[in-house]
Amino acid sequence: MTDTLALALAQLNPTVGDIDGNLARLRKARAEAASKGADLLLTSELFLSGYPPDDLVLKRMFVAACMEAVEHFAKETADGGPAVLLGTPWRVTGPEGEKLHNAIALLDGGKVQTLRFKYDLPNYGVFDEKRVFQAGPLPGPVNFRSIRLGVPICEDIWTPEVVECLEESGAEMLLVPNGSPFEGAKLDTRLNIATARVVESGLPLAYLNQLGGQDELVFDGGSFVLNADRSLAVQMPAWKEGVTVTRWTREGDGWVCAPGEMTPPSADHETIYQALVLGVRDYVLKNRFPGVVIGMSGGVDSALTAAIAVDALGADKVWTVMMPSPYTSDESLEDAAEASRLLGARLDSINIGPAMQAFDLMLQPVFDGLPTDTTEENLQSRARGITLMAISNKFGHMVLTTGNKSEMSVGYATLYGDMCGGYNALKDVYKTTVFELCRWRNQADITGLPLGLLGPSGTVVPERIITKPPSAELKPDQKDEDSLPPYPVLDEILGHLIEDEMPVSEIVAGGKDRDLVMRIWRMLDRAEYKRRQAPPGVKITRRSFGRERRYPITNAFQGT
Repeated sequence: MTDTLALALAQLNPTVGDIDGNLARLRKARAEAASKGADLLLTSELFLSGYPPDDLVLKRMFVAACMEAVEHFAKETADGGPAVLLGTPWRVTGPEGEKLHNAIALLDGGKVQTLRFKYDLPNYGVFDEKRVFQAGPLPGPVNFRSIRLGVPICEDIWTPEVVECLEESGAEMLLVPNGSPFEGAKLDTRLNIATARVVESGLPLAYLNQLGGQDELVFDGGSFVLNADRSLAVQMPAWKEGVTVTRWTREGDGWVCAPGEMTPPSADHETIYQALVLGVRDYVLKNRFPGVVIGMSGGVDSALTAAIAVDALGADKVWTVMMPSPYTSDESLEDAAEASRLLGARLDSINIGPAMQAFDLMLQPVFDGLPTDTTEENLQSRARGITLMAISNKFGHMVLTTGNKSEMSVGYATLYGDMCGGYNALKDVYKTTVFELCRWRNQADITGLPLGLLGPSGTVVPERIITKPPSAELKPDQKDEDSLPPYPVLDEILGHLIEDEMPVSEIVAGGKDRDLVMRIWRMLDRAEYKRRQAPPGVKITRRSFGRERRYPITNAFQGT
């Protein structure tokens, strides 16, 4: 009987669809695990395909390629090195026809020894696994060198049923491959769920989470091990790839993990900022853009976006462009230049005045005699969008848009104007949080952060940008609060309406003016058609605009 186990937790950053690249990452991790004496290496959920693969797994040729790669890689485990628990899609043909599963494969001794399939397929929030996978049966333990391993996959531990089945069928420990996306306070939620399963089963648990950005989702890692007495034996860092070998010993009827790496969790603003940086970095690099181009207004959103981009990619890959109009203040020009200088990013200035005059002349026969209104304001924004997209087309840099969640919520954004671009770092960041992140970044010591931020330490957002009243500067003396409530008030109400789905009556009962709440509700609903055409962006809240909030555009319901 085996009395010890060296288990490697491979917290890695796969790319969806990159089978060869993901295998190369796995080979490197396995070699590192071997050098540390590991017996078994655990990967994250669907590591081989990348997670989430969405409808990519509906392509038969892709699943076939994954299965072929698993069979081929399994032969490498004949070298006497660590066995591997590898997450992969897997197609099974049986009496009931073909079924496609979210699987974990045990590779050892040169072949695929066994497979287990995910039982509890999530179908809420950002998850849509029932669309593409079929649920497996309740799993039994995996036999590995006389140890009975329970391998529930991600959602399988969020309810008691799977772990109860594993414990009753003789599992000695729980190894959990995960693809758990980041949002605020998610680490505490994961720990609470894992602790509940440990208490119910009496089994220790290793929780291995994915790292990296995939379109709107960001995975923060933060893998950990809980002993059967609920003590935390290992806590891997968030936001950092790595292979940690955990050491287990059989004691009596159970297994105990020796104390290992313990990295305390980061504070809230640091965690959010790291999520934004990783989301931008992986979207740009995994899609092979040479860099990004950002419209610099001299305002707080574009300044923070530029800081995130430089921290993610390096100053040499960030191109900032000021596009003044007759309404742009000298102060904004100075602030945009200073923000770019502090970051070390290239700054160009392209005057949109000639474009405004051209549009006025072109539209004069149709607009003759009509008063100036938001139409002309939006033309300025669209002239800037055309300018940035022209640079993008000519040089290949992706346009990084700068609108925040507060603006996107109420439609304070221009289609084909400031919404124009390929990705939005601030899409799920309320305006009040934008200000908080600017102050945090100016004061933070970034040298020790796990992501390895590439920008300079110290102030990167000029203080005047943070303190001056926000303005779109599309007409004389314009301020955001001419059209919107103060951002702290707006953001609180939006949080109730979006994240909490709170009825209007409850928000009013909490002390908010009914007319104001109804106005914001209607603005939120009316802007749905704009959001449907917005670029993707990093998810950091419980309810981001995108794949997890699917409201109808045509919608006659009026809240009460």
